[in-house]
Amino acid sequence: MRQGLAIACAGLACGVVSALVLTRYLTTMRFGVEPTDPITFGVLSVAVVAVSALACYVPARRAARVDPISAIRVE
Repeated sequence: MRQGLAIACAGLACGVVSALVLTRYLTTMRFGVEPTDPITFGVLSVAVVAVSALACYVPARRAARVDPISAIRVE
């Protein structure tokens, strides 16, 4: 899970920086939202991390259920 969340957090950091830079070019398309609205960035960041954590947790839980000895014997 740690590896998957590290990749997700790195992508999130790049995405937030890119969004902060590019929002200045989209000022005519937004109505009623500031270019750097912290609530919007915060909620979406939490949502991305939550979905990434769930996407990493499900396969990790399945892998944890497998007996290591039987997994080695198959190979």
